[in-house]
Amino acid sequence: MIKVGQIGAGAWGRNLLRNFAALSNCQVKVCCDKDAKVLNAIRAQYNDKISTTSRFEDLLGDNELDAVVIATLPQTHADFAIKALSCGKHVFVEKPLALKVEDAEKMLAAAEKNKRFLMIGHLLLYHPAVRKLKDYIEHGQLGNIHYLYSTRVNLGQVREIENALWSLTAHDISVAMYLINQSPLEVAATGKAYLREDIQDVVFLTLTFKNDIMAHIHASWLDPHKVRKFTVVGSKKMVVFDDMESSEKIRIYDKGYDWQKNAGTYDTFLTLREGDINIPRIDMVEPLKFECQHFIDCIMYKKAPFTDGENGLAVLRVLTAAQESLEKNGKPVKIKK
Repeated sequence: MIKVGQIGAGAWGRNLLRNFAALSNCQVKVCCDKDAKVLNAIRAQYNDKISTTSRFEDLLGDNELDAVVIATLPQTHADFAIKALSCGKHVFVEKPLALKVEDAEKMLAAAEKNKRFLMIGHLLLYHPAVRKLKDYIEHGQLGNIHYLYSTRVNLGQVREIENALWSLTAHDISVAMYLINQSPLEVAATGKAYLREDIQDVVFLTLTFKNDIMAHIHASWLDPHKVRKFTVVGSKKMVVFDDMESSEKIRIYDKGYDWQKNAGTYDTFLTLREGDINIPRIDMVEPLKFECQHFIDCIMYKKAPFTDGENGLAVLRVLTAAQESLEKNGKPVKIKK
């Protein structure tokens, strides 16, 4: 049985708590939060099976804890994670890994020094539909990937600290890098702040990869539609992953253009191909449950997490470059390695 302590019990933190508490090989022993009302609610919800505290030091000093789950504000991630790793705890931290590349590098160093796992919550990489899409790409069913684009918009919660870039796009960046199997070379980002000064409510990112592959990301909490959609365009087929669909989350389009030879002149010309639309069956598992189970299994079986600290750092480098581009009115910025 892996024993876990969690710091941060806001809206998303409670989702994490619920999933970890439901796992058969995990015991959430203690939850830490600065809000007394939140802690009272947790004790009531879990019938006092989860103890509570307002002191993070209580988690660090608990020798029974195998791991610490961090679901606090991004600016606190590095400090909490380094302290937990230094006390011999494995760490799961919500995205983004940190706000500064230097802090993230210190987190990775602490994990390596103390021989503990550091896992980042890039949730969509545990989505069965994303895994299915990756499988199609790896088996060549889409051909060469030309480009992809994603939309993550809603009339949602307006943030007071982080902009739409930092709040929303880590999901899409991580998926793009996963599907293409490489980090981008550069990023260009534009956005506007309409509701709060200097906090962009809408952002547009363009990521440039090797082999002329391009990815475009649109993210906003100021939009009339709730959209969570990826489109991948290949040389053979095209795929749409729509996470708002209840069951038919992936559609494969046998559409595109083929080069043909003229039998008489041997010239080549393009012909339009309009084939079938295939909707594959996907065995759906709640991605968050899958993610939480993976973290616990990594600790039990001593296997490195799929979304480890390096994965979180790679996405953070893109976010950092995108923020720089945003501040330079869309000027492309190289991704530092």
